[in-house]
Amino acid sequence: MATVFEMIINGEIPSTRLYEDDEVLVILDINPVEKGHSLVISKTAYPDFTDCPADRLGHMMEIAQKVDLKLRSTLGCDGTNILINNGPAAGQEIPHLHIHVIPRYKDDGQSFGFGKKKYDEGEIAQYGARLAL
Repeated sequence: MATVFEMIINGEIPSTRLYEDDEVLVILDINPVEKGHSLVISKTAYPDFTDCPADRLGHMMEIAQKVDLKLRSTLGCDGTNILINNGPAAGQEIPHLHIHVIPRYKDDGQSFGFGKKKYDEGEIAQYGARLAL
């Protein structure tokens, strides 16, 4: 079964398109965190970030940067959140890679954050050794 993004890409579901090329489509999110919240969607349905080839991901980030600049210059937002929810545990609802570009304003009442954890004595070095590339 096709994802909602595949149906949007194929023109089966209407969308407000901001940009399109052979690899990506940029649309306005219909349930925005803030007005102007945009989605950079890969036209190839990679289930998540780790399935996407580096060159495609790089192109998606280049387009996300252009969207960011447009939001700042046109809407006058004070900042943006650039977000990829990677996997259901991270809040990914649609198994089709996409990047959120969300305009943010001082005192907009929105908050994104995570609870902070602490490493036990010596634990950070253990994680560092296990995770070193």
